[in-house]
Amino acid sequence: MDVLKTEIIAQITKQVITVVIPTLNEVQAIGKVIDELHEFGYKNILVVDGYSTDGTADAAAQKGARVINQTGQGKSGALATAVQYVNTPYMLVMDGDYTYDPAYIERLAAHAGAYDEVIGARTIGRENIPRLNRFGNRLISYFFKLMFAVNLTDVCSGMYLILTDAAKKLEFTTGGFDVEAEIVAQFADGERVSEVPVNYRPRMGKQKLSSVRHGIKITTSILRLANFHNPVFLYSAIVAVCMLPALGIMEWVFYQRIFFGQWHAGYAIVGLLLMMLSLESIAVSTLSLLIKRSEQRTNRNMRQIVQTSTQKIIGLWNNPKPEESDQE
Repeated sequence: MDVLKTEIIAQITKQVITVVIPTLNEVQAIGKVIDELHEFGYKNILVVDGYSTDGTADAAAQKGARVINQTGQGKSGALATAVQYVNTPYMLVMDGDYTYDPAYIERLAAHAGAYDEVIGARTIGRENIPRLNRFGNRLISYFFKLMFAVNLTDVCSGMYLILTDAAKKLEFTTGGFDVEAEIVAQFADGERVSEVPVNYRPRMGKQKLSSVRHGIKITTSILRLANFHNPVFLYSAIVAVCMLPALGIMEWVFYQRIFFGQWHAGYAIVGLLLMMLSLESIAVSTLSLLIKRSEQRTNRNMRQIVQTSTQKIIGLWNNPKPEESDQE
């Protein structure tokens, strides 16, 4: 599979990419989005509509896109539906609100050879992201980086390229805008995900994302995903928070002793136990993180070995050595 994957990736073209656009009431933007994709040479366009009431599906069909209705709820339902219809090696997911620039799809495709998912990080045009959303996204991405030990800056981006075979193996348990974080979490285990900068433009139409409500939901989803993919680090980090009350108790005990001559042995023991528990948890979480990073380095080295071997095989296939003549 890895050999075949590398051969296909080495010759990736726009014809091997299906652009998947999940939509819900995006009639103001969807026509323009499809027109732009056609201008850049993308003909395989699949619009997965969540039963829009404003004519989005009809507008997309009139522009020549294939339109299907999703099953299931939310964006995860749309993606789970899409993978059943995509028959190209790659699928490029992008929102249908005109915010993502199709000119940058080639930038994602250029790095598809080394990863199962390449994210379009919204580093260009960040001023078009509402300030509160920008802060929340940065906080969520940092929290994700801490939980999964991956160096990503925009895990909530709505534009990403996925190897279709890998997408078919994804398990969707979320229902809304947190689906992007769930996808990244499943690829992060094997360090099979990376990102490249893309342009983000002003949205056309009404914004559906509630900064606070969806931010909280995405954060809780990351905690749930960390509980599944990296539980040792998660629980050790949570217990390590005991250091804060431990320091507070010990500070109060010494304050009472120094200024009032009173020694609260019971509180001192509680504070000391909490401090010991916290230190042990910090040690365990640090060890877990080191193991995680070691696993990622191993996976990266194995991937490089496979890619090098594949390149040699392809080279020999394309340039076979002339057969030596039989010696008399």
